[in-house]
Amino acid sequence: MKPVLSIIGAGRVGRSLARKLRERGWKIAAVVARSEANARRAVRFIGAGQAQAGISSRVLTAHVMLVATPDSAVGKVAAELAAVGAGELRGKVVLHTSGPLSASVLAPLQEHGASVGSIHPLQTFTGIGLPALEGRIFTIDGDSAAVRIARQMARDLDGLPVRISGAAKAAYHGAATMACGQILAVIEAATRILMSIGMKRREAVRALTPLTRQMLQNFERLGPKAAWTGALSRGDYSVVEAHITALQNFPAEYSEAYDALNRLAARVLAQDSNEILAQLGRVRRDTIPKVKATGGQG
Repeated sequence: MKPVLSIIGAGRVGRSLARKLRERGWKIAAVVARSEANARRAVRFIGAGQAQAGISSRVLTAHVMLVATPDSAVGKVAAELAAVGAGELRGKVVLHTSGPLSASVLAPLQEHGASVGSIHPLQTFTGIGLPALEGRIFTIDGDSAAVRIARQMARDLDGLPVRISGAAKAAYHGAATMACGQILAVIEAATRILMSIGMKRREAVRALTPLTRQMLQNFERLGPKAAWTGALSRGDYSVVEAHITALQNFPAEYSEAYDALNRLAARVLAQDSNEILAQLGRVRRDTIPKVKATGGQG
């Protein structure tokens, strides 16, 4: 029999997970948001549950509580739950969905007999439609009872549960941020560069998206070193110098990011990273003064 679940935080993640779990047979009890209107919208999206504004003892009618608030609010929710349900938490399971936070943020609930843990789906939630969760990694941590529920939840969502230590979660989430949000920033910067030379946005996106997609496919199929292409991989420092020169016509963050990403590529992709890093330092020392002398932006 599937567990009964209350959702605290009816935003993108909470309502998406609740709807998919409801479709897999989980019973939805309370759906908590900051306002009753938001909670009612979430209930309509989920297709089940009782809308409520703020935390009350009704949340505790469920065996499992999923805290899907912003990271900064998880500790506050734990304190409120502990205050409301101090005598009713024993035997309950409370999970949060934060990527960087460990299960320890829920310690006030553990003190009252609840099992606590975390479950983080490694997927983006835009709020537009339902994200695919099949085959996605769900990182979990916590005590044994909470981990059992988190594993069941991930598997019912056709995900792959992977246990990591709470102490490793910030590094894990940093890696995910690099692979998603920061890659997006790089692609958007590249798009704006192409737009600056006369391409329309749709043309720039059409030019860059297949290029990026092919690189990711090569990375997945062939590994990082075989997927590495471009001037730096060939040791063509004259092209790197030309890039640095051209990027002086853009805000400073463009050339700074280009330089930092080249150094990172040398560190993680090159066989002789120290040699490439030395060459990159020389190129930048030689190039920037020349560009400034001719009136380029720095």
